[in-house]
Amino acid sequence: MRIVIVGGGPAGLYLSLLLKRSGLGHSLQVVEQNAPDAAFGFGVVFSEDALEFLKKDDPAIFNAITPELERWSGIAIHHRGERVMLDGIGFTAVGRLHLIHLLQKQARDESVDVTFNRPVTDLSEFTDADLIVGADGVSSLVRRSDEAGFGTTLSYLTNRFAWFGTTKVFDTLSQTFLQTPAGPINAHHYRYSKTMSTFVVECSESTFFNSGFDRMSEDEAHAALERVFAQTLDGHPLIANRGSIWRQFPIIHNERWSVGNRVILGDALHTAHFSIGSGTRLAMEDAIALARAIAEHPTDVPAALAAYQAQRKPILDKLVNAANASAEWYENFGTHMALPPYDFAMSYLSRTGRMDIERIRKIAPEFTAAWEKHRTLPASP
Repeated sequence: MRIVIVGGGPAGLYLSLLLKRSGLGHSLQVVEQNAPDAAFGFGVVFSEDALEFLKKDDPAIFNAITPELERWSGIAIHHRGERVMLDGIGFTAVGRLHLIHLLQKQARDESVDVTFNRPVTDLSEFTDADLIVGADGVSSLVRRSDEAGFGTTLSYLTNRFAWFGTTKVFDTLSQTFLQTPAGPINAHHYRYSKTMSTFVVECSESTFFNSGFDRMSEDEAHAALERVFAQTLDGHPLIANRGSIWRQFPIIHNERWSVGNRVILGDALHTAHFSIGSGTRLAMEDAIALARAIAEHPTDVPAALAAYQAQRKPILDKLVNAANASAEWYENFGTHMALPPYDFAMSYLSRTGRMDIERIRKIAPEFTAAWEKHRTLPASP
């Protein structure tokens, strides 16, 4: 089977490795529009056990990534000048570019055919392919080639966000919520190496326009955000790259995951709000599911693609629904900021609807005890 993978990010590279190692003798080609050193964003965060799927399915990749991870336990919520710790919640992180380089090295070692700096504008150049995989992100050409066929819906959240890095190394995954004269604004920040942290700024639509961000150049907005978060940054700069522009988060959904011999995965298929830190994990798990389905039906592309959606969709739907619930909470985080710090932290912790008070009590006993001491609202059922 000749397989062309459009997109050389984590999903595309990982899928190519899985297929190469399947022993089925697939003819593989990965085409990536950017250079090997290009990467949007800075760090990639995972929950503590998010990479456990790799330990079972791909110990080689797991062992390559694990030594590079930064690890910590707990989330710090900064609100009204108070720091509230949520215990019992572990995370890991790694630089996005570093992760891509690890996968690129694995691909080279496996002699996968990867071509960089090759934009694809028309899928007709792959007419000889038995399968075309769209691992080409939010703006996926493979998906856009037949959005009616895929049953695509695309909408945008109203909040604006921008993705930066900083040399301030945070001790844990943290959230800083501020009420400015222009309105509410917040930052998600966590370290992903010994010397760098990710710093994602998010604000409401009204704050965006009231602050004049819509009229500022990138450099002006950059400087303004350094002033807003001066205390959080503790004198450290914000560092920009191509992802450090104001955007609205896209919500992408597809009723059908394949059309003919074209199939999509990762952000091309679905998006998961950055507040739950699962985008890269979900993309890599999509790759595992697709590779497994192809291995089960090595000579029957329609059957493989049907199996991919049937087996993966129920699992994915639960995670995407949780991400959408989290996104909805953030769309209204300014309203939630009316709560005092401990009630606000409880609202944050329960935002996806997956944790009731008993589960929170079990996972974060120290926080729960502090919340029960300080709370002003009754527990949700």
